[in-house]
Amino acid sequence: MSIEVLLVEDSPGDVRLTREALHAANPQIKLHVVSDGAEALAYLMQTGTRVGEPRPHLVLLDLNLPRVDGREVLATIKGTEHLKAIPTIILTTSTAQEDVVNCYELQANCYFNKPVELDEFLNMVRCINDFWLNKAKLPNGRFDA
Repeated sequence: MSIEVLLVEDSPGDVRLTREALHAANPQIKLHVVSDGAEALAYLMQTGTRVGEPRPHLVLLDLNLPRVDGREVLATIKGTEHLKAIPTIILTTSTAQEDVVNCYELQANCYFNKPVELDEFLNMVRCINDFWLNKAKLPNGRFDA
């Protein structure tokens, strides 16, 4: 069984690193990538060209996105009945305490600062895989349409 992960990230370098690290950590992961908040909402709500996309088991969400900010994407996920159970992990360069607090108030499941060093970035992605996709029990059945 594949594990569906939605990565919402506008940095091509971070997308490449995350893809490589997740694949190395767990070949069962099927990574879907969108590069802005509007595209993320279309994917999650299955509108426009995104009708029929698989429901993710996990969302990795950057905050500072074009078109629709990551905070708004998070608020929509956690405020929408059929999406709110999807674990949503914030991956951002922001170290601002107000962003951390705001994201947890919006029901983020976890908040990570993106490390600058390659080894630290790869380790962070391995940790996400280990905890969220190997140890934590995810509500898979709730995502069947």
